Amino acid sequence: MEYSNWENRSSVSIFLVVGLSETPEPQLQIFLIFLHIYLITVVGNIVILVVISSDQRLHTPMYFFLANLAVIDILLSSVTVPKLLFILVTAQKAISYAECITQLYFFQLFMVVECYTLAVMAYDRYVAICFPLNYSLIMSRAVRFRMVIACWGSGLVNSVVQSVSIGQLDFCRQNKVDHFFCDVTPLFKLSCSDTRVGEALFMIVVVAAGMGPLIFILVTYGRIIAAVTKISTSRGRFRTFSTCISHFTVVALYYGSGIFSYIWPSSTYAMDKDVKVVAVLYTIMTPMLNPIIYSLRNREVKLALKKALGFRSIR
Repeated sequence: MEYSNWENRSSVSIFLVVGLSETPEPQLQIFLIFLHIYLITVVGNIVILVVISSDQRLHTPMYFFLANLAVIDILLSSVTVPKLLFILVTAQKAISYAECITQLYFFQLFMVVECYTLAVMAYDRYVAICFPLNYSLIMSRAVRFRMVIACWGSGLVNSVVQSVSIGQLDFCRQNKVDHFFCDVTPLFKLSCSDTRVGEALFMIVVVAAGMGPLIFILVTYGRIIAAVTKISTSRGRFRTFSTCISHFTVVALYYGSGIFSYIWPSSTYAMDKDVKVVAVLYTIMTPMLNPIIYSLRNREVKLALKKALGFRSIR
């Protein structure tokens, strides 16, 4: 992609990212809060990666996908948070056209990869619960790698489509991005071009890349619940479904906030405080909470983590 071509199409070469508010002074207290969140996100997901790679008991399909999710969460958070931290500590909100498009490209990439990864993880739980005897055969090493490659391929297609769509627009006068990072919808609102085709394409991609995996997850969990209800004992039902609780919690957090931000009529869209708070949830908070949720709700991860920390006497 040649960003110089995009710059030549537009009279705007610099955008101003509003951030979380239009306050012109540095916001050091908020900076410290988000700095801690970012550090927890990076360290927490790295710990998950180290624990999974170092414990042979976790070398299973479920934890293979969890490790992939941890990598995605680090990258997704790193696309938006460092720039936000810079804005908060310096109050310098300028971002070049090329930097803005680059941020949009990678954000769209990692966000969609996470959507499809969550769907793949739901399928993994479905196979483990409904076809336990054939689980290793169905979720073989080759199949797992093809699934991950497909997730990343889908994300790449989405990010290219969205970036090219925005790159075709002209920005004539307004350059204030009313958000804390460059994303598709606020850039549509700034453009002086006809954005109807681009917005329609955006909604198609949102439905295909966002709602498609969600529907798949819901259908998959419907089948899991149906299978669990056939287990004769309540203890057996709980133990079986407990393997899905962490994943279902992550899905609820990610999609609950994401739907509010993206499945929203673009004609009435405005980046008010409520929408920005919701955007913070799925772009910043969820990547931080994922390793915490999996550590607290997953016994095998807790055991491996305690072992890695030197607590050997674990029952």
